[in-house]
Amino acid sequence: MAAHIGGNHPVAAARAAIQLCALLGLSCAALADGQIRREVTLATYAKHSSNAELVRRLMSPLAALQLQRDLARSGGTLAGQPLNVADEKFIVYVPPQHPAAGFGLVVFVPPWQDARLPSGWGSVLDRYGMIFVGAAHSGNDESVRGRREPLALLAAENMIVEYPIDPEHVYVAGFSGGSRIALRLALGYPDLFRGAILNAGSDSIGDREISLPPRELFLNFQDSTHLIYVTGAEDADHANADMASLNSLHHWCVFNTDVQSEPRAGHAVAGASALARALATLRDNRPPEARKLAACRSAIESELAAELQKVEALLARGERADAEKLLGKIDERFGGLAAPRSLELAAQLR
Repeated sequence: MAAHIGGNHPVAAARAAIQLCALLGLSCAALADGQIRREVTLATYAKHSSNAELVRRLMSPLAALQLQRDLARSGGTLAGQPLNVADEKFIVYVPPQHPAAGFGLVVFVPPWQDARLPSGWGSVLDRYGMIFVGAAHSGNDESVRGRREPLALLAAENMIVEYPIDPEHVYVAGFSGGSRIALRLALGYPDLFRGAILNAGSDSIGDREISLPPRELFLNFQDSTHLIYVTGAEDADHANADMASLNSLHHWCVFNTDVQSEPRAGHAVAGASALARALATLRDNRPPEARKLAACRSAIESELAAELQKVEALLARGERADAEKLLGKIDERFGGLAAPRSLELAAQLR
């Protein structure tokens, strides 16, 4: 029996090979150790990676409004995508065995420029049935919103189109500066990423740099996203940053978090054993304790309502400059949680 495997699309070729092996009942020795596909080109765009959606999810409401006004004055819009996916190159690793429930997926954001599979990760990905994808030219020197964030989103969406992916096991990961991008993406896209592996890089949330997303997304993030911090025990600066990040998350009622301190490790990408522990922990995902989450959310809502009432009082007294200053602080701190009321108050200040 003759068969043709592949085609011009490397990702499609790998998928076709796996499907054909299963159909024919063959072991497919060529795939025994998994398939690494380099210089992969992708073709699918998705709403998640559009300029408008990146702004909606990752910028505060007032910052997004100001950006739209600036674009309108110059004749620009948020239409379209920030980059041409056909011009980009990716690395894709596909395990040899097809899990019955579908593959898991790890979307990796690197601090470096080349697309590579970290050493030792292949065998762990095989064990857990996880596809790995990462983009080239997505390192720390690249534009965050213009390249690093949309490349990761496009990688995820294309893998979901090309392979049978279990949506409950789609994770974003990164190392060092890439880990900080992974946190932003997990926060803004909890409907896509169910968890994140934050390897030696983290930030606090709810400030000028990392805005809280729209309310429905943030509630989803609190309910279902599982975050794993993986940092070397000898990487003191990043371990301290992890603690500050964790305190910030807990303040914002994000309790589904775990910390892995890697013995005798410095500032280095997680090894095979660390990755295995992180994936095992992510798969044992448990929802936060309902009463604790409800009480925390109530406290945040009370604080937000009080701050918005202060703006309303300032406006009522005609103290517009003070009202505008306070509203800006509220927007930075509460982000999407303050909308649409923050936008309504901003309209009164025009």
